[in-house]
Amino acid sequence: MSGWPRHFNWNIEHKILYCSKLNSDFNCFLLYFVFEGLLQTVSFLEVIHGALGIVPSGVLFPFMQWGGRTHFVLAIVRQIVEVQELPSVFITFVAWSIAEVIRYSHYALNCIGSCPSLITYLRYTVFIVLYPIGLAPGEMWTMYQALPFVKKKNLYADLFAAFPFSYYNFLRAVLVCYPFLWLNLYRHLLKQRRSKLGRHQETKKKK
Repeated sequence: MSGWPRHFNWNIEHKILYCSKLNSDFNCFLLYFVFEGLLQTVSFLEVIHGALGIVPSGVLFPFMQWGGRTHFVLAIVRQIVEVQELPSVFITFVAWSIAEVIRYSHYALNCIGSCPSLITYLRYTVFIVLYPIGLAPGEMWTMYQALPFVKKKNLYADLFAAFPFSYYNFLRAVLVCYPFLWLNLYRHLLKQRRSKLGRHQETKKKK
């Protein structure tokens, strides 16, 4: 149940888009990021549940995903106004939302013992397309476009004062490492897909 708050992101994002289309004076992005920041922080429960063995996901990969998304939302998009309306931010949140709605629908239906084969297939298949979209034209392109603003504003100067490098240099290093870290997660998900769908097919044959 730890991930259920993120299940509602899709609805929230559509409200934000609707608000934007109406050209409302209300700061839709501020509203969204208040919710998104809170929900993304709370989703750390997934890591805790993995550590406690409540779910079989383990700790490392949930932590990697949580860390990457939290940094993206709270440290970059929420703090740098200039990037908030970029298409890459929209691409990222759409990719995340579609994946999360399917994932938590699958969890919920499994909890009540009634999960259609189609939902199981989508749960372990859509990420093949959505994850690369969310990564390259989404998260990484947003972070790259944020670099000039990070440098100009000397973002998080106080926080990084104790280190021999700035947040600007840290973000550049993140961009270099990101594809390699992501590839490990992606390979893990592909391995999980083979295991889960193969097991699912065997269960259907027995029936």
